[in-house]
Amino acid sequence: MAEAKVLKAQARDGVGKGAARELRRQGLVPAVIYGDKKAPVTVSLAYKDAFKFIYAGGFLSHILELDVDGTKHLVIPRDYQLDPVKDFPLHVDFLRIGKDTRLNVQVHVHFINEEASPGLKRGGTLNVVRHTVEVSAPANAIPEEITVDMTGFDIGDSIHISAVTLPKNVKPTITDRDFTIATIVAPSALKSAGDDGESEEAEAVAAPAAKAAPKAE
Repeated sequence: MAEAKVLKAQARDGVGKGAARELRRQGLVPAVIYGDKKAPVTVSLAYKDAFKFIYAGGFLSHILELDVDGTKHLVIPRDYQLDPVKDFPLHVDFLRIGKDTRLNVQVHVHFINEEASPGLKRGGTLNVVRHTVEVSAPANAIPEEITVDMTGFDIGDSIHISAVTLPKNVKPTITDRDFTIATIVAPSALKSAGDDGESEEAEAVAAPAAKAAPKAE
C-alpha cells in the first residue's frame, strides 16, 4: 500500500443545510468523520483540495491522513456527493481507520505479460469483463491494484479470479462463484472463417437429414 496522502481540513460547528450552503459560499466543502466507535466530527475542506483528490482517481480506495487543525485522523473516503449539473463537490464522508478495520473496496485490475500470451500474439483481443474487482482487505493493506499475469493464455481462454494471486489477507467479496475477469477472443477474420466453416458443416449435415425426414400430410 502506498503511503497515505495528507489532506488538510478544519473543524466546523454549524450543521444543517443552511450551514452547509454558507460553507460552500466561502469556497469550502462540508465533510464528516465517523466510525471506529467514536463520535462523529464535522469538518470542512478547501474546495480546490477536495476537487483535486476526488478527480485524481481511486478516491474511495485510498487511505488518507486527514489533518484537522493539527490533529491527525487516518481515514478512507466512503462517499461523496457532487452537484448534479456542474459536478462540484458538495459533501464528503470519511471513515476512521482502526487497528483491525477491514474494508470492501474496488481495486483496479492490471494486466501484465501480454507478450507472453499465445492468444494475443496470434491476433486475439483481450476482452476485459471487470476493470475493477471488489475485495475485502485490511484497511492498512489495501492493494493498489490486482495483477493478472497473461502468460500462457490462448484464444478462447477465460481468466477467472482463481487464476489471480491476491495479496495476503485480501479476498474477493464474491465467494459463490469463480467469476471471470477477462477473456481472449478471436480476431474478426478468424471468427468469420470459423463461422463460415460451421455454417457449411451444418448445411452438409442438415441436407441428408432433410431428405430422410417424412413429409407432412
